[in-house]
Amino acid sequence: MLFTEPTFLFGFLPVVLALYALTPARGRNLLLVVASVIFYARDGGTFTWVILGSIVVNATAAAWVERLRGTPAALHVLRGVIVLNLLSLITFKYSGFIVENVNVLIGSAGGTPFTPPSLLLPIGISFFTFHSISYIVDVHRRDAVAQKGPIGAALYLLFFPQLIAGPIIRYKDIAAQIASRTHTSQEFAYGVCRFVIGLAKKLLIAGIIARPVDAIFAMPVDQLTAAHAWLAVIGYTLQIYFDFSGYSDMAIGLGHMFGFTFPENFRHPYVSTSVQEFWKRWHISLSSWFRDYLYIPLGGNRVAPHRVYLNLATVFFLCGLWHGAAWTFVVWGLLHGLFLIVERIGLGQWLAARPPLVGWIYTMLMVMIGWVFFRADTLAHALGMLKAMAGLGIAAPTPLTAGWYLTPEVWLAIIAGVIGSAPWVPAITTRLVRRDPSGAVSIIPGPWAIGAVAAIVLLLGVSITQVSLGAFTPFIYFRF
Repeated sequence: MLFTEPTFLFGFLPVVLALYALTPARGRNLLLVVASVIFYARDGGTFTWVILGSIVVNATAAAWVERLRGTPAALHVLRGVIVLNLLSLITFKYSGFIVENVNVLIGSAGGTPFTPPSLLLPIGISFFTFHSISYIVDVHRRDAVAQKGPIGAALYLLFFPQLIAGPIIRYKDIAAQIASRTHTSQEFAYGVCRFVIGLAKKLLIAGIIARPVDAIFAMPVDQLTAAHAWLAVIGYTLQIYFDFSGYSDMAIGLGHMFGFTFPENFRHPYVSTSVQEFWKRWHISLSSWFRDYLYIPLGGNRVAPHRVYLNLATVFFLCGLWHGAAWTFVVWGLLHGLFLIVERIGLGQWLAARPPLVGWIYTMLMVMIGWVFFRADTLAHALGMLKAMAGLGIAAPTPLTAGWYLTPEVWLAIIAGVIGSAPWVPAITTRLVRRDPSGAVSIIPGPWAIGAVAAIVLLLGVSITQVSLGAFTPFIYFRF
């Protein structure tokens, strides 16, 4: 169920919020679990049983690990359930990719290829798998205690705001909130505002920019001019940021409506002056997950330089593969790993000694080259797009020039995207919101607050207009 579709906005969400408000505190977790099952089952179908079965396995394993902690048996259970989670992910997401590549080797040797399996991909399985691993590892590390009953574990693994496309929430960061949380009108109001901002990001910026981006990426590469290619890549750079950060804003906002505080997932990555800084600002929940559950256990920075480089390459190879079963994603991940290695070898120090503009231009260029591989259907398609960007292509005549795609609506979305990518808006929100040491938020009364409310109402109205026109598409990260 899309957060941007009428069924969710005008049916599911209002009903769940009303029931939540009427339900006693002791029954609210159960209500959210039931609502999350319904949310997933609407499009998940029979895969809902797969997810529920996985919850039973992971919850049982976490309880065993806690009971056996400090013994070799606990480590065996930990390893076993991690393998089971990864096998499930590999089976559904990568089995076809593996067989296709094995067939290439078999075909080159003159053998008979295997028939690739035809398996549907359970919605959100990548995010669900990482949540499951976080649960049992955090319990094993004594960072948190296992849930005493199935409802708490199911709520962590199945909670609908972050179930499909994150952010990836560590169990240790939310365990206490599952047991007890406070609800205030200020928190709820903040959650509504955050949800509306995310809705507007998706519908009014990402959704509009997606139209020329999709059209140009669908063109034959021999028709692409440099203007076409740069418009598509710059557009996709804005589209993917506002699409995914918009989803994260909506998830965080929904969390606040129900009393949960989720971690931030983006901190204006497009102001970064190095690729290393970019990954501290982009999809923070994923990069920090790989850091804490893979990079550091591999040795992190505590090993010899060549091992550090190998660790970085390994992490970003798997990061690329996590996003999709295709070589385009693998190349995207390895490119980012290469950029980080080169920066660690010496480029980072060189950039630090230069004006920030130099680092920003380098970073944005590297990031956009990476986005070409991330968005392209094949490696050949990506290379053709890069060739056109470099002005090396020989474009066949086409009546659809780059300027044809730049309608006033697209121009407005691009301008809003450029402005929204910079940290100017958060600088304004510091005048509107205060956050106490516990993480609770409250809105500061005053003229700024009145203006903000008017802006939120306007964004909601325009966004609902887009929804009524059917102008909504799946979030990019839904397919991962």
